[in-house]
Amino acid sequence: MDDRPATPVTVCIALGSNLGRRAETLRNAIRSLEQLSATRVVRVSAMIETSPVGPAGQGDYLNAAAVLETTLPPKDLLTHLQRIETEHGRVRRERWGPRTLDLDLILYGDVCMDEPGLTVPHPRFRERLFVLEPMARIAPDAVDPTTGRTISELHHAASSCDAAI
Repeated sequence: MDDRPATPVTVCIALGSNLGRRAETLRNAIRSLEQLSATRVVRVSAMIETSPVGPAGQGDYLNAAAVLETTLPPKDLLTHLQRIETEHGRVRRERWGPRTLDLDLILYGDVCMDEPGLTVPHPRFRERLFVLEPMARIAPDAVDPTTGRTISELHHAASSCDAAI
């Protein structure tokens, strides 16, 4: 999917930060999302604090989610998300390591794609309460096109299983 969609697509983004001024960074990232061309921020969740996943010795995260409408193609949107991360001090050193800002493209409408550098829906979001919890607050009826289940259903299932956060 390289061409712009004819009508805006509803997109879910997960936000996280565990370095520096976490809340300020997430608020500034939302402002950056609001400035993207061909994109409108529809809803933003409250921030939640969660334990880190990945290497030991990291501080807790603040996580949130945002629902956007965009006519940017998925790869273009990802490029913008990565630029925003860099502008907010993100340095990629180790997988799942500490970061000033993490912006993950979770859902892009009903698109399913697995290409180098981009998999949509995000491959691990279904097990991650730090993604599902804020998404369930602002987009409970959004549908995972891979499973056909709503965010609310996925959140309930992950909560019931004590999924790793």
